[in-house]
Order: sequence, then structure tokens, then C-alpha cells
Amino acid sequence: MCVPLRTQARIIGVISFIFAESGRRYTAADLQLAEELAHRASLAIENAQLYQVAQQDRAKAEAANRIKDEFLAVLSHELRSPLNPILGWTKLLRNKQLDSTKTEQALETIERNAKLQAQLIEDLLDVSRILQGKMTLNIAPVDMAATINAALETVHLAAEAKHIQVQTVLNPISGSVLGDANRLQQVIWNLLSNAVKFTPEGGQVEVHLEQVEHEESEEWRSRGVEESTSSCPLPYPSTPLLLRSYAQITVTDTGKGITPEFLPHVFDYFRQEDGTTTRRFGGLGLGLAIVRQLTELHGGTVWAESSGPGLGATFTIRLPLNRVHQKRSSQTKPFGKEPDLTGIQILVVDDESDMQELASFILTNAGAQVITADSAIQALDLLNQSLPDLLLCDVGMPDMDGYSLIRQIRKWAPEQGGNIPAIALTAYAGEINQQQALAAGFQMHISKPVEPEKLVQAVVHLLDRDLES
Repeated sequence: MCVPLRTQARIIGVISFIFAESGRRYTAADLQLAEELAHRASLAIENAQLYQVAQQDRAKAEAANRIKDEFLAVLSHELRSPLNPILGWTKLLRNKQLDSTKTEQALETIERNAKLQAQLIEDLLDVSRILQGKMTLNIAPVDMAATINAALETVHLAAEAKHIQVQTVLNPISGSVLGDANRLQQVIWNLLSNAVKFTPEGGQVEVHLEQVEHEESEEWRSRGVEESTSSCPLPYPSTPLLLRSYAQITVTDTGKGITPEFLPHVFDYFRQEDGTTTRRFGGLGLGLAIVRQLTELHGGTVWAESSGPGLGATFTIRLPLNRVHQKRSSQTKPFGKEPDLTGIQILVVDDESDMQELASFILTNAGAQVITADSAIQALDLLNQSLPDLLLCDVGMPDMDGYSLIRQIRKWAPEQGGNIPAIALTAYAGEINQQQALAAGFQMHISKPVEPEKLVQAVVHLLDRDLES
């Protein structure tokens, strides 16, 4: 007598009842009893399975919450830490308690910590763009040697401060990598800054660029995203192989190394090998996750290798090479060394008086005549009185935001100023914010904080583009 173990969704097994030698036959009553036993056994098994799944889900949720709590604690620490030297040195500067040497030190410290804070925010925005699938690339042929050298420049001072020797071997490669030069520089910079950060004083960092010919199959290519997230390369499937050319960049350090337990998670979001309050190294644990995602967006792969704690680490990137040489094209005119805005009148709209004064000072120093407004309503009144050559406008403002202001302006006739060149200068720095600004009627979107030179260059570029059109 065989009775199925049946749950609401499926049959999970069977109970068999057997008489061997007695010659007894099962009756309908026996079958009814067996079915009742099978029903109860099925419920017990299903409940046990559901309990096991619930326990696993609970463990995953607790782990996720623990990682989230650790990340928020680290985020708070990393964002607050630069504020202390910024506010402290600023107070001392205002009290005029510093001589010229200390004043220079104070300004360098304020600038360094402000840049650090801006980089942390930019990393968070990059992660947001990546998770939403809204990271965009400006594709063009990229000179990888020049890109690596540019990234090296940014970590040069940090390496010198720790007496770390940075050795480079940049072998020539045939063909070019098609990609976004700025994003690829960001990838290399992340790897180099990590290497310098985790390498002790007197250590060594090596950077190699070479061309490799690599066999892989079409099946491998179709599985590329999954495999490339691994910390180490996986064996190739046994299907017909193709020979492909890659630019391979290797960054090797003599630093603290990576434990075997953490190596599979080294490219995960919000994961750090040491997230405790006693950790020796700062950061949000986002840099390597961004490296992986940007590399994959370029069709490449990245992996990490380490023999263990204290034995250094090696990060390797492979980017596909395009054999056809293409001339780099640029749709923007090169800026002069000292852009001149003499004779240009600009209306600056910002409800934050500090930002309004800073933008005015930067543009006035470049020769522009600046008019200011602290609200969109005031800006409309000024535009009705006279038309400037360009509008520089914040987005987040009370009563009427920058989007509403530019939409209203774009409804005007050209002679009323409906075609005025306009730049959105805003702390809303996400990809969706850029799209909203352009859709509303701005021709350019600039994220705060902005360097003075870049602000002036953006104005020159937009005015030149407007004249050409």
C-alpha cells in the first residue's frame, strides 16, 4: 500500500506499507488510516521546510541589517570626520590667529578635506546610478597609457608622503580601448589609491600595462557578467575558442593583503574587511564595487588575488581592444588657459547667499558683469527689465524651483529672452537630475561643488556653442 505525501503545491514523497509473511490484506479502513498518517506527515515535513527557509531568510535579513548598520555608522563617520578640520581651521582663520605659514596649512587642510567629502558623495551617486542602470558613458578611443599616467598624478603626493615607490611598466599596445576616458581613469585611480592606502611606509606599488591574447568561447562571453564578478578567473567552458586581444592593467602592492574569507566579497557593495571602530583605514567600501561595475560596463573583467594577510594584493583588469584605430573626435572647442568673460553679463540665481556670492566672485574675476537674484520670482522681474547673456541658476529653491523658472522662460518669444543660454548649477547631482534639467530647458547641468576654472570654462563653452548654432 503506497500513499503519497502531498502538500498544497506538490508531492514530496511517498509512504509504503508492506506485509511480508502474514498473508493479511489491507482494507479500506487501513487505507484511510494510511492517508491520514501521510497527511499529517506531509504537514510536519512542510512545516519543517518552511521553518528552515524562514530561519535562512531571517539569518540573511539579520546579516543585511548588520551590514547596513555598519555602513551607516561608517558613512556617518566618514562624512563627519572632514568637517572637524574644516570648521576648526575656518574658525582660527576668522579669528586671525594664524601666521602666513599656518594660514597656508589651514587652507590646504580645508581644501583637502572638502575634496575628500565631495569624493565620498560622488561615490554614493555613482553607486546610485549603477544600481538604477543609469550610468552613461561617453565612448571614444582611449589611450590607456595616458589614462594610467593621469591616475598616477592624483596619487603621486600620497605615495610620496608614505615613501612608497611606484613603478610603472607601460608596454605599447596595438589598437585602442573604446570607452569613457574619465571613467576608466576613475577605475585606475581607485585601484592605485587603494594600493597606496593599504601599503605601509617604504612599500612598493607596481603598475603594468600590456597586451594579452586570450582564448575564450562565445559561451564565456555570454556568461561574462556573472563570471567577472568573481574575485578570481574561472575555468573556461569546453566549447570552440576564439583568440581575442585585451589591454591588461595590473596593480600590485606590498600591503596588508586580503584574507581568503574576504576575497570572494572584495568587490561587493558596502563591504569592508574591517568595519569596526578600531579599523585603521577609512572609506565607505564602495571603491572596488564601482571598479567592478565600470569595468563590466566597458565589456571587461576584473579580479583580485592575494596570498593572505601581510602578503600584498594584485588587482587585474582586462579590457577588450579594438583593432581599428580611430581618431579621437571632440565636439567641444578647447578652452584657452585663461577664459575671458569680458563684456558678458550673467544673471546668477541662488537662494543660498554664500553660493551666490562665490559664483559672482568667480565670474566677476573672469571679467563678467554679474547680476544676482535670490529667488526665481526676483529673477523673472530682472529678466523683464533687461536680458543678460547667460542664466546661471540653482534648482532647489523655495516657492518656485529652477525647473519651473526655466520652463516659464522657454515659453517666451526669442526677443523676450526665451532662448537665453542657461546652466543649472545644483547640488542635485544624480543622473536623473541631469536629465530633468535638460528636459526642463537648461542646456547644461553642473553639480556642486564646482571648481572655479570649470565654472568659467562651462560658461565660455556654452556661449561659444550658442554662437555657432
